[in-house]
Amino acid sequence: MRAAPAAVLFDMDGTLVDTEVLWWRTTEETAARLGHALGPADAPEVVGRAVADTAAHLVRAAGADAEAAGAVAAELTEGFFRRVAAGAPVRPGARRLLAALQAEGVPFALVSASPRLVVDQVVTGALAGVPFAFTLSADDTDRTKPHPDPYRAAAERLGLAPGECVAVEDSPDGAASAEAAGCPVLVVPSLLGVPSSPARTFAASLEEVTPALLGGLTRTAR
Repeated sequence: MRAAPAAVLFDMDGTLVDTEVLWWRTTEETAARLGHALGPADAPEVVGRAVADTAAHLVRAAGADAEAAGAVAAELTEGFFRRVAAGAPVRPGARRLLAALQAEGVPFALVSASPRLVVDQVVTGALAGVPFAFTLSADDTDRTKPHPDPYRAAAERLGLAPGECVAVEDSPDGAASAEAAGCPVLVVPSLLGVPSSPARTFAASLEEVTPALLGGLTRTAR
């Protein structure tokens, strides 16, 4: 019986790199410009969400013209990119786990709700040299998280069924996306708590995750 999974699909923000705080600060700055004080009630519309979704929320919360959402999304993207380019810390245990998967010949990919501009900055900066099979950004599917499209597309690119691919996530929307696609999900929460479900296994940190643990999730799913 194979100890490791067939493949692993990693979320990026808050999972492999500590960028959720950078995204929150960016959103907070833009919200303030619009006259809205960002608070805990906004978190479900910000953490783990695509730029367009957060922009639409800020426009609604501030009572601004809906037509401003496009400009707000562009401002959020630019501000987030600037912060990520200045430095995005890698999450504890991430490099060790990625190296262990590489050593066992397990392919892994990045599946993110961030724009392509930000994903490329991370994989050439904080995660430079990591041999991802490929990266998927919010720009690469018609719908991004919390919809299942990104994880379904990633499994298809690997030539695997979603149930053979473990998704590693940190947010409610990311976990919902992976679960809806049919992937077993390992949740390592960051800023937001994630509800439990039969498809989800929880770990406090990537430092306690091994290829064998991930492989066990796919066997349980079958």
